[in-house]
Amino acid sequence: MCPPVNQGIAPDGSWPIQIRAGIVEDANSDSNFCAYIATGVWHHVLVTGDERFAALMWPVVQRAIDFVIDLQVGYGEICWARSAAGPLQEALLTGCASIFHSIRCALALAALIGEPQPEWELALGRLGHAIVAHPEAFTEKDRYSMDWYYPILGSALRGSAAASRIRQRWDDFVVGDLGIRCVVDRPWVTGAETCELVMALDAIGHRSAAHRQFGAMQHLREGDGSYWTGLVFADGKRWPEERTTWTGAAMILAADALSGTTPGSGIFRGHALPVGLQTDFDCECVTAGPSR
Repeated sequence: MCPPVNQGIAPDGSWPIQIRAGIVEDANSDSNFCAYIATGVWHHVLVTGDERFAALMWPVVQRAIDFVIDLQVGYGEICWARSAAGPLQEALLTGCASIFHSIRCALALAALIGEPQPEWELALGRLGHAIVAHPEAFTEKDRYSMDWYYPILGSALRGSAAASRIRQRWDDFVVGDLGIRCVVDRPWVTGAETCELVMALDAIGHRSAAHRQFGAMQHLREGDGSYWTGLVFADGKRWPEERTTWTGAAMILAADALSGTTPGSGIFRGHALPVGLQTDFDCECVTAGPSR
């Protein structure tokens, strides 16, 4: 039996960036979108313990991760998308940090299924190295808060380096008791980004700060429990005028991370996820040794 998600997935494990009402509006395939199914499946397995679901979804995850790893280039970064003409030669830090976490989830699923994936372990090590050691590999988008916290949320960055990264741009993005800016030069706070920061803070043990930011974004809550996407604090207006599912979903994940309500609450801490091969890959800055 094939899982329903197989509908629309190409034989190589990819799917279009955008489908609306059954019509493909953007036929390119986003590497982060394709990889993220591994995180979703692993989270479901953690929460439910449903190993039959894991086995059912394994072929989908396997093809998706193989597709994504085939887009790995350079220092280990992964091209953000592929078109009919081939890979789009640009790597995005946020997307790659998310892919890093998704590959870790995929490796955990592989271990559960009993199908080791050594190529994934190597690709994970290379990708993590690129994220930590080669900022030049990625298109510069440091105006966006996601590029600030995603290396931590995706678990590539931990310890003192993660704490330092948070400190360096805290005042750029955090806006009092309103949450965080989506873009550094715009007077706009967004709920989803704030909740993702909450999970990043939780992942490195900054629990008090995480709780404060979680409380700060609650001004976006509507009476029915849904959440507005954001607030333009310069004029006090909701923008856009929509209550998005992804904002609500990010809030639920953040609430679980802080409360430990489900067995999936620690998924972004990543303590039990495979780490891949940490040094066994070819990069000049590694092979040359510390004197270089």
